[in-house]
Amino acid sequence: MSVTQRPRIGIIGTGAIGGFYGVMLARAGFDVHFLLRSEFALVAEQGLQLNSAVHGAINANPLQAYCSAADMPPCDWLLVGAKTTSNTELVPAITQAAAEGAKVVLLQNGLAVEDELRPRLPASLHLLAGLCFICVHRSAPGVVEHQAMGGVNLAYHSGPVAEDAQRQQVVEAGVALFKTAGLDSAAMSELGQARWQKLVWNVPYNGLSVLLNSGTRGLMADANSRALIEAIMQEVVDAAMACGHRLPEGYPGKLLAATDRMPDYWPSMYHDFALQRTLELQAIYAAPLAAAAQAGYDMPRVRALYQTLCFLAQRNQQG
Repeated sequence: MSVTQRPRIGIIGTGAIGGFYGVMLARAGFDVHFLLRSEFALVAEQGLQLNSAVHGAINANPLQAYCSAADMPPCDWLLVGAKTTSNTELVPAITQAAAEGAKVVLLQNGLAVEDELRPRLPASLHLLAGLCFICVHRSAPGVVEHQAMGGVNLAYHSGPVAEDAQRQQVVEAGVALFKTAGLDSAAMSELGQARWQKLVWNVPYNGLSVLLNSGTRGLMADANSRALIEAIMQEVVDAAMACGHRLPEGYPGKLLAATDRMPDYWPSMYHDFALQRTLELQAIYAAPLAAAAQAGYDMPRVRALYQTLCFLAQRNQQG
């Protein structure tokens, strides 16, 4: 991909996820524009600091930073790094920053997040899912800590093209962006299966990190919590099967082994809870529970986890 062919990229939500991918794309020579809220003044002055165990320390300064999407130039690609809890309020920003026929990529966890956003977006915009496999968090305003991995897989959800071949071209163009930035990326043909597959990890670790006040190392070291994680994983796999998505054979075991190899990681829901932010309970828990129930499958462990998190989240907000 030559420099002259490189598209303009907008980052909607410059937190840990948006900051990491935006900095990596900017480092690769892309024209990247960052939308921020509370940290705008600091980042506009000091840039973003990415401390990566994989890619080294990167100080992205100067940075093309904005506090209003109306001030951004029209972007060919928009990477939405904000949490699903912000999607409704982000619609005006996405619409204002999007060039004609722009590709909007939701770098978010959960199930059916694209279904929720699609009716609120112009029909001319392409909507894609971006499933991130990464250990990353913010340690301070304008500072992103990247511990491991960093791949992102893409799938087409909806937009102005209907033919599979045309949709595949859009997805492959997105994959090429990330690969140019030195990141693993692949096109996914079946979005529903990919979303369920990612939930197998997100459902147990996000919730249990909050309930048990532990990162992945502690959760994996204890026999009881490890057994609970595996049981919850299997419940998600079985729910996916009930919904028509067959996941890879022995998938929970593979995820457990992969987590054993990871550095100690505190999932995003733990950080949200610690900072008294709204938790992504709808996308990660309520939506899968509803889909499984509609398919006639009960998820008792996931439901108990969800109900407990709802109680804690409500009390946390009141505190």
